[in-house]
Amino acid sequence: MEKDFFEEERYIKAQKRVKEIKGFYWHLFWYVAVNIFITFGSAISHIFHGGAIGDINFHYGNFSVWFFWGIGLFFHWFGVFGKHITFSKDWEERKIKEFMDKDKEL
Repeated sequence: MEKDFFEEERYIKAQKRVKEIKGFYWHLFWYVAVNIFITFGSAISHIFHGGAIGDINFHYGNFSVWFFWGIGLFFHWFGVFGKHITFSKDWEERKIKEFMDKDKEL
């Protein structure tokens, strides 16, 4: 019975970790998608209003959203992966086990 409790606790912890990682990847997806849309829209608007194509790259408004949202994305990344940023002995053992399990499946 005690083993089941710890197994369930490990499952809940792993489930929470997966949700954190999934949340970061959704944040990253929307960061890229929205910023491409804003940049492309701004570039098209600039061209239609008689601007030169070469001037688009230097327009502050095109990159300010990328920059400031990128700061927030960095902190989100650090919150999710920051604790696991070092390549500790525990990390090496987990990766070795992961690769061994993958080889076993083949």
